Amino acid sequence: MQRDDIVRGVKRSFLAIVIILGIIGFSAFMFRNMIVREFFRPLDTEVQQGISITSLQEGAEDGLSFSISQSEDVMVIAEDLIIPWEIVFLPNGEMLVTERSGKLIKLGDNKQVIQEIEGVEHVGEGGLMGMALHPEFEQNRLLYLYLTTRSDSGLINRVERYKFDGNSLSNKETILDNIPGARFHDGGRIAFGPDEKLYITTGDAGVEASSQEINSLSGKILRLNDDGSIPEDNPFENEVWAYGLRNPQGITWDDEGGLWLTDHGPSGTQTGYDELNLIVKGGNYGWPIVRGEQIADRMIPPVVQSGSRDTWAPAAAVYYNGSIFFAGLRGSSLYEAKLDGDKVTDFIAHFRNDYGRLRAVTLSPDGLIIFSTSNTDGRGTTRENDDKLISVRPEIFFND
Repeated sequence: MQRDDIVRGVKRSFLAIVIILGIIGFSAFMFRNMIVREFFRPLDTEVQQGISITSLQEGAEDGLSFSISQSEDVMVIAEDLIIPWEIVFLPNGEMLVTERSGKLIKLGDNKQVIQEIEGVEHVGEGGLMGMALHPEFEQNRLLYLYLTTRSDSGLINRVERYKFDGNSLSNKETILDNIPGARFHDGGRIAFGPDEKLYITTGDAGVEASSQEINSLSGKILRLNDDGSIPEDNPFENEVWAYGLRNPQGITWDDEGGLWLTDHGPSGTQTGYDELNLIVKGGNYGWPIVRGEQIADRMIPPVVQSGSRDTWAPAAAVYYNGSIFFAGLRGSSLYEAKLDGDKVTDFIAHFRNDYGRLRAVTLSPDGLIIFSTSNTDGRGTTRENDDKLISVRPEIFFND
């Protein structure tokens, strides 16, 4: 009888342990993002903080105002936006901003919704994303948009071209269609390079192996002529310029014409290994075969990567005065990679956690760095009057 009691006691104890481990495992899964943020938060290299913020001008239409002043180092210039994804400056100094839900907004003396883009599917990370002006915009008024939409086969991404007359869009044309889309990993940044070709970043759309397939449009940098045709000097006689990417969302060129790209590393328990890459024609950047500092034959490693304990979740990028500045979503920082040719000599996180998640970055015509928050995207903590656009006088980053 005593032996049976012991056996029953052991069984109860074992069952209790199993239940406790199950609760711990379930809690870890449900709160994994919080755990990563709190216990595996990015390691600071150098953080510049404590820079004063000036107040926003009042009284603009829809509660949003816009102004740029070089009298202050850092300034909130617009607020009450919803997931601003891209910012471009018009020749007259006004800004156009895409909101991921599908709105194209013009910011000048007040906020003006130019248009809700037809067919946008705001699902997960997809929606209205990248935007670029034609190199001869002042003459032809051509504007390009990257967006997620729905086809008979499911979600896809598309590049469309419009004529912008100052207050509306017209003459819609499809420049590139049927880029694989999904709830996650849609890429979405577009920009004209120094060669006046259109560069497009695409994600793997959750199908990792497609990044290594030369004839797939996913997990790539694509390169097109302004009318959507394929340039004769593309490396694979198709749209692909470089491949082996996971979810690239930042693209910029240095003053020597070098093409730099930010790319997201893996998610979940293997989060980290975000990348800043220097792109070469036809280059293979390894996803999903290698990550971080891993080396494989004919695959190009990143110039700098975040490692396993740091997650940048890098978004838009811009080159200024020998540095690449790029926005960090998970990292909640404006990152700066100081360059010496094709090498990074220093890496700094500015404004760590000051504004939350950051997504878009650009330069204003008068040389200010403009970046956006992305706290309304469902993954951040919304702060008062989010989302915002913030201007920074970049000289503050270069003072000794």
